[in-house]
Amino acid sequence: MRTPNEQDRSRIRGIAFDLDGTLVDSALDFSAIRRELGFPEGVGLLEHIETLSDSAAVARAHAVINEHEMRGAARASWMPGARSLLEALNEAGLPTAILTRNSRAATRRTCEALDIPISRVLTRDDCAPKPNPEGLLRIARHFGLAPVRMMYVGDFIDDLTAAKRAGMAGCLYRNPRNRAFVADASYVIDHFKQLAVLAG
Repeated sequence: MRTPNEQDRSRIRGIAFDLDGTLVDSALDFSAIRRELGFPEGVGLLEHIETLSDSAAVARAHAVINEHEMRGAARASWMPGARSLLEALNEAGLPTAILTRNSRAATRRTCEALDIPISRVLTRDDCAPKPNPEGLLRIARHFGLAPVRMMYVGDFIDDLTAAKRAGMAGCLYRNPRNRAFVADASYVIDHFKQLAVLAG
């Protein structure tokens, strides 16, 4: 896998980002959420909720997840280099967007608290959650770009799977916990300065 280079600058004309674990660190502990809810490891929280038939259990699960997300939004901080990259992309005129599995309320709180300079934001309340490609395809249509002209940056396999299904380049923001996903990525970065080449 490689980092973007000068040749990619002319091809990639729009970039979408995951939020938690990518642009920001909100210290969400998904294992703690699963323990609190009695959910199994290795299954997405939203996906497991879909298997529940008890409406009270579904409501409780959503409430617990929302509580954790809102607390995470309140303590969120920028990932190193993320803010300066977004500013450079905006200055270069490259459209940017956020696609997250978080709720709309938690995402709004994070974006407002950190003054994230992205106006096009889709959450699980707006479209099918990743790895479904619906959100990425909607973003591409909004920008008037073919998916092949876009990149999606994230830190988890669902991000890379959604990008692949949408026909976009998937870029893994690598950390010590996600190295197993490198082979599924079109690009791999360890710091956001490695995407600055796309801003010219």
